[in-house]
Amino acid sequence: MSFQTIIILVCIGLLAGVLSGFVGVGGGVVIVPALAFFLGLSQHEAQGTSLALLMTPVGLFAVMNYYKAGNVNIVYALTIAVGFVVGAFFGSKLSLKLPEDTVKKVFGLFMLIMSLKLIFSK
Repeated sequence: MSFQTIIILVCIGLLAGVLSGFVGVGGGVVIVPALAFFLGLSQHEAQGTSLALLMTPVGLFAVMNYYKAGNVNIVYALTIAVGFVVGAFFGSKLSLKLPEDTVKKVFGLFMLIMSLKLIFSK
């Protein structure tokens, strides 16, 4: 791995970390597109890499800050986590069965819809 690649990866991680702590996004919104755009990973490789880093406690310190401020509902988080684990398993199975171009289009459409909702909601 080249020094330039290491710098790009660190910058992606820093940006994803700042945005994750600031507005709660990171993997799908920052890391996946950045890995594809800056390092040329395929959609599937970028998604798999993003999911792999989520296995580590990357958000531990951010969660601690929110918890100390009284802004974490542990029961909700654990309940969502169960659904997330099951959903991620079946979602990854489906994604890997589809052509990469289809996955890219679904991902882009999802981001477009969410962006428009955020921009135009009150």
